[in-house]
This record gives sequence, C-alpha cells and structure tokens, in this order.
Amino acid sequence: MSSRTLASFASKQENLELLAEGKTKQIYGIKGEKDYVLIRSKDSLTAFNAERKNELEGKSKIASKTTVNVFEYLQLLGLPTHFEQSISDTEFIARKCTMIPIEWVARRVATGSFLKRNPGVKEGFRFNELKLETFFKDDANDDPQWTDEQIVSNGLMIDHLKIGRDEISLMKKMTKLVFRALEKAWALENSALIDMKIEFGVTVEGEILLADVIDNDSWRVWPENDRRLQLDKQVYRDMKEVTAEGLQLVLKNYTKVMEITSTFSKPRQSCHVLVIMGSGSDGVFARKISDAAKSFGLETTLKVSSAHKTTSDTLEVLAEFEDSGVPTVVIAVAGRSNGLGPVIAGNSSLPVINCPPSSESLSLDIWSSLRMPNGIGCTTVLDPSEAALAAAKILASHNHIVFGKVLTAQLQNQINIYNANRKLE
Repeated sequence: MSSRTLASFASKQENLELLAEGKTKQIYGIKGEKDYVLIRSKDSLTAFNAERKNELEGKSKIASKTTVNVFEYLQLLGLPTHFEQSISDTEFIARKCTMIPIEWVARRVATGSFLKRNPGVKEGFRFNELKLETFFKDDANDDPQWTDEQIVSNGLMIDHLKIGRDEISLMKKMTKLVFRALEKAWALENSALIDMKIEFGVTVEGEILLADVIDNDSWRVWPENDRRLQLDKQVYRDMKEVTAEGLQLVLKNYTKVMEITSTFSKPRQSCHVLVIMGSGSDGVFARKISDAAKSFGLETTLKVSSAHKTTSDTLEVLAEFEDSGVPTVVIAVAGRSNGLGPVIAGNSSLPVINCPPSSESLSLDIWSSLRMPNGIGCTTVLDPSEAALAAAKILASHNHIVFGKVLTAQLQNQINIYNANRKLE
C-alpha cells in the first residue's frame, strides 16, 4: 500500500486487530499489512508500576503529538526509528517490530531512583559522560536492573537476532545519540534534559530500530535547570494525594511540552557554507561539496572568484558573508597554485578549508594547499564530502539540527561496521 492508502485503511477500526495493550497505549495489527502496526495512545496516567492510576482526558492527544514531534525530529536527523506517519490526534503508524525487553535509561544528572541505588552520590551530580543503565522489563519483579553481562548471559533471541555484546554496544551508541540530540533541542528552550528512557525493537529483517513511544512520561525536564519547575511526570509521582487541581497542573505541563517539542524540527540559527572555486571548470567538484553540506542542514552558496585574477572581487564576496552575522565556513576549491584559500584565510576571521579538485598533477599541486605562510590558519581536506563534514562539525555548535545530523552520520558508520560483521557471521 502507498502511505496515503495505508493511512486511510488504518483509520477504520474494522481494519484493525488488537495485538497488545500496555498501561498507556494500544498496538493494533492492520489487516493485510504485515510490515506496519498502528499505535494508539490512551488517556491513562500511571506511576509506581501502575499502583497509582488516573484517567486524564486529553492526555492521549498530547502524548501522541509529543511522540510524533520527537520522532519527526529524530528522523530528520537520520536516526533509524519505527515511526512512519501520524494519522490522527491519538494514533500513528509504525514499522512492525518485536520489542527487545530492555529499557535503556540515560542520565545527565543524578536524581530519583539512581540515588537510592547508589547511596553516597549527591543529588545533582552531573555525569559529563552520560550514565547508561538497563532494566529488564518485568512488571512482576518491578523491572530489575541488568548489567551487560546479565543481558548476554540470558541469550535474548528477538526474531532470530541474538542480543549479544555487539547489539548492546550499538544500542548504547543509539541511546547516547537520542539523549544528546534531545538535550540540545531542550537547551534552546533554556531547559535541561535530566534523564530519559527509551526502548528498541527488531524488524523482520533483523534491523534494530528506536521504537515504542517517547513522550512526557519518558524523561525528566527541568526548565532553567531548576527541579521546582519540572514539566514531566515527576509532578504526578510527587503528589501526596491526587487531586483534580493536581491533574490539571499535569495536563498543563504536558501541553506545554507538546508545544515545545513541536519546534524541535525547526532550525533556530541558519548556518552557511560558502564554496568559492577559482575556475568555472571546477563546478562539478564544487557541487559535490555543496550537496554534501546541504545533507547536514547547511545553506550553501557557490561562487567563482580567482584570488590571483580578481582579488578585490574575492575580498568583496568575503566581506558580504562576514557582515551577515550568519555563522559561515568558506571552502576554497582551487588547484595548481592555490592562492585562493590562503588569501581568504589571511584576510578573514571565517574558518577556511582548502579542498583542491583532483587532477593528474594533484601530487605536485597539493603542496600549495598544505604549505601555508605563518599566520594564515586554513586547513586542507581532499575529499569533497569530508570537507562538507568538517564544515558541519565547525558549525554544529550553532545549530541543533546540524549537530544532530553530524551525530547520526557518525552512528551510521558504526551501523555499517555492525552490519558488515553480521554478514561475516
């Protein structure tokens, strides 16, 4: 089915079959469709392994929209997830996965249950390297904490995929990426992401995907890094007695989180890569740089200007970008005697990367890009996609989407290595 046909078909209750039901959601199979399921949020609000439970009208819409906001942001960055499309206020379609019964928790700050399990650690202790914990999903035993060794020893088999050390390592990398990408987005709202939990699933093809839901029950968020202003489910957990007034405060906080997460996929600060080539004949090479830069969410401009023949014009172009106030990296494409990069770098505070086009005489020409006079400060990268990546890393601190795309590019390298090893096995 096309995505539109699938959405229309799945929107009719008679085409759905309940596969599983949890505390806050239902999962439906879609008749005639083996690769996708429908996930529907419920108005239920629970805590303490459902010992506390309330129905909160409107919570299902807010939770579903928050999940959609988060998954659309993570997919924009290139992270492999099960999310496909939202089809109603409370429902979305996802790739069918067999869930791995492990809950992954990433912590930036020590609080909550971590303090009980680690007496002596003060509340507010910051983990510069994210602290990761895993819990086996077992309601009857209150989801016990498991080590890597326990996961490996139990030999979990999920749809013909055995969860071993390589799979654990991959999920650790994905967990860190999810946290860091969301942490960056929350920071733009002057809010600290304190900790969060996520889960993974395995497709029929054996691919590990970020799965389940990510909503306001999944994390702790402290505006202005102040626990008293918390926006998450902890407000509900902290109630000595649940009141109608208290539930309305929870709903208000959840609504605010839904509204904030809807901005995560929108860039706040544009970033630019100026590709200057010394000759129009380098256009194909320069466009490779531009295309790669765009894939990281960077805006690009291509210009032809010769440092030797049109020096004043080159500096005028440079001045325009320096004066714009937009974070910019210049990539100079010039071979033979490369004066372009050094002239730009020697007359600008903008970062400059030399990327000389390949040629038969590159082994001789490369020295004009590598051997710089003192006080110039430009670098050289030969591959056009690598030059774009270097520019993206320089600009990542200015734009949370560029930052996330750089992280997912690194993760993809690790996934490729993981997949290559699986084929050998």
